[in-house]
Amino acid sequence: MGGLILLGLDPGLGSTGWGVIRADGNRLAHVGNGQIRTEPSMQLPRRLSLLHDALNAVLRAERPDGAAVEEVLGNSNAQSTLKLGQARGVVLLAAATAGVAIGEYHPSVVKKAVVGTGGADKKQVQAMVQHLLPGVKLAGPDAADALAVAITHAHHLASARAMGRRVPA
Repeated sequence: MGGLILLGLDPGLGSTGWGVIRADGNRLAHVGNGQIRTEPSMQLPRRLSLLHDALNAVLRAERPDGAAVEEVLGNSNAQSTLKLGQARGVVLLAAATAGVAIGEYHPSVVKKAVVGTGGADKKQVQAMVQHLLPGVKLAGPDAADALAVAITHAHHLASARAMGRRVPA
């Protein structure tokens, strides 16, 4: 089976989800998924370093043609939002340093692409990911979200190509 290998990433400081799919036209296949966890008791620089190292290992192992990252939603706790933004920065840096083209998607765009409504909850996203990738064993909710990001990216790439636009993976 040919096609593009796409890496979806759901950034988080405590848990970053990753999911890899193969997209061949409209056909999608699960390649792998997981969650990278860091301990809250560790100092922030160490947590970010561990995240970076683990992402580099995933990038080396999976060798994706493209990547997609979920955008950060702010919340009422500014400190939590800042830490999430720092984790997202590490995710973007790792993919960019690996030379992978990166798409970025708002969570509501991901939910709409996978479930059909931008207001879907996590359980609905997980159910649709399992439907779209039969037989997938999800490593957890963050991995499911990352696979949803990869699926969204595959749909957007296919749409852009169908409309004759030249787009990087």
